[in-house]
Parts: sequence; structure tokens; C-alpha cells
Amino acid sequence: MNHTRRTHLKYLGAATVASLSPRLAIAATDAQGPAVHEIQMLSKDPDDKKRRNLFIPDLICIKPGDTVRFIATDKGHNSVSNKDMMPEGAESWKGKISKDIEVTLTVEGTYGFHCAPHRSLGMVGLIIVGDHSGNYEAAKAAKQRGKAKSAYIDLFERADALLGLPKEG
Repeated sequence: MNHTRRTHLKYLGAATVASLSPRLAIAATDAQGPAVHEIQMLSKDPDDKKRRNLFIPDLICIKPGDTVRFIATDKGHNSVSNKDMMPEGAESWKGKISKDIEVTLTVEGTYGFHCAPHRSLGMVGLIIVGDHSGNYEAAKAAKQRGKAKSAYIDLFERADALLGLPKEG
């Protein structure tokens, strides 16, 4: 494979951003076609035992046509799409408790997801597929309850920074 300076800088930049936040994953664009991205469903953060019921990473940016594999690393979790946080025309998903699920996302936009038993405890996540702008603000404005509310505020603050959007306030 012939790597140019631009390609090396692109990968270096993606690696740098990803290393800054272990809870964030960014797909490196490549001519290899669709990629598979893994998200673990965990009862405890391996790096911070005080953090419970979480997805790692909880924020990813991918290309249309890529697949997200939710891995039931710990039992008692699943992944469910948030119906009010999906682009128009996108297919929803609902995984079974303690089972892996793969979802191929072809519609560009912003997708919110959660663990059904632990949503109110803040076990939520965000996937940005290609051009986020179609439903980003609507997803951000979706009503949340419990700890999911503060978790999504944090996710969207990190997504805003990642996407280079101005801070609200």
C-alpha cells in the first residue's frame, strides 16, 4: 500500500484524538470499504471502578455502511436505538439482554442508543455516521430522564468539540 504524507498525517491525527479520550473512537477513512467498530457493554469501567453500567467507547464517528458490533462483555446489558434520536429513514435496533448485536448503519446522521435496563442510570451512547447535520440538533434536543440526561449532555459536549462546533452558552 502506498502511503503519502497526507495519509500518515490523517492517521496520526485520528490516533492523537482517539488517545485523548479512551471513551471515543473515530473511524480512519480508508479505501478498504466498510469497517466493523466494537462497543463493549460493561458493568464496570476497567480503568475506574466507580463508573458503572457503561458503553466503551460511548461516542464513535463512522462512515455510512460501517457496522457497529455491540459486545456483551458483561452480562445484563443490551443495545437499543433511541427512536427520537435517529435520522429519518434509519432502521432501529433492539438487542437481547446479554447478547452481542451487530448493526450496519447506512443512513447518515446522529444515532442515540442505550441499554434498556440501565438507561436511567446513564448507560447511553452516540454514533455519528458521516454527515451528522441532518438530525444532530433534534437528537441533542430529545428529552431524557434520570442520569441519561447528564450523560447525553456530556456526550454532545464531546461530540461538539470533535466536530468543531461552537460551544453553547
